[in-house]
Amino acid sequence: MRLAVLASHQGTTLQAVLDACQQNILEATVAVVVSNNSRSGAMQRARAAGVVTVHISGKTHNDEDAADIALLQALQNAKADWVLLLGYMKKLGPRTLNAYGGRILNTHPALLPKFGGKGFFGRKVHEAVLAAGESESGATVHLVDTDYDTGPILSQIRVPVLTSDTVEDLEERVKQAEHKLLIECLVDITKQQHASNY
Repeated sequence: MRLAVLASHQGTTLQAVLDACQQNILEATVAVVVSNNSRSGAMQRARAAGVVTVHISGKTHNDEDAADIALLQALQNAKADWVLLLGYMKKLGPRTLNAYGGRILNTHPALLPKFGGKGFFGRKVHEAVLAAGESESGATVHLVDTDYDTGPILSQIRVPVLTSDTVEDLEERVKQAEHKLLIECLVDITKQQHASNY
């Protein structure tokens, strides 16, 4: 299974996927990493692992349609089977959504539909969970559709929120759970693909 990863920030979830592939936990290859941030940690991690990197942003393409065409081209060049949005801060364009419909996964650091949608990303999610006095949080893997965090949910994992938690404490606990959940989901997908090939 060939994976394309889209990421904007540090790339810790990308690293979890790279590690799972290297350790043969996951029968897959990260074929390309695309970022809208040329200096992102994700791009550095990809280069360190010998993975092809592509930078697509407002600096490289002057409009959304051109960026969408470039992204789709990068995914097709990599012969990607699945696209993973791992902390990717851009909405996907219609060409990419149509070409890879049903094969784009997003991870979200909360139990959707709670604490999802536009503006809910990264640390802001954990701040909102703590402010709401929730007793649990978690992570979600879902298929991507045309809006933020609204596609069909494939799997969720729950983590406790402790009364002593800082935002950083909760963020780290959810991140570890999110990595585990994503790898489990991808392993399930590879098993389903193997079964359908027989």
